[in-house]
Amino acid sequence: MSDQQPSRLEKLRIVRGFLAHQLDQVDRWIAEEQQRQAEQLRGEQARPPAPDWLIEQGLDGRAAVYVHVGGCHMAGKRSRGVTREQARQALYGQVDACTHCRPDTALGVLE
Repeated sequence: MSDQQPSRLEKLRIVRGFLAHQLDQVDRWIAEEQQRQAEQLRGEQARPPAPDWLIEQGLDGRAAVYVHVGGCHMAGKRSRGVTREQARQALYGQVDACTHCRPDTALGVLE
């Protein structure tokens, strides 16, 4: 066993090696975050546009229960996008209009 202590220069080189390792780690984290953000952006750009009109199906999955304006916060998970004409036909066919987003007003359908 040597009683000789590392010199100041050796200590500084050890610290430099440690810091270089830490900097490499930070660079890897930055690269991973850039990749994550790029993937998120590609996903957002590839997402189809939200439908302008929704029809919400009942619990049985068959009967339509509400017509919504696209993006309505009250539209349930059983909603599907439809065309403007399909939304109008549903309202004329006695499907209720959502009382929050009022698609009947937006479509000019009078009761």
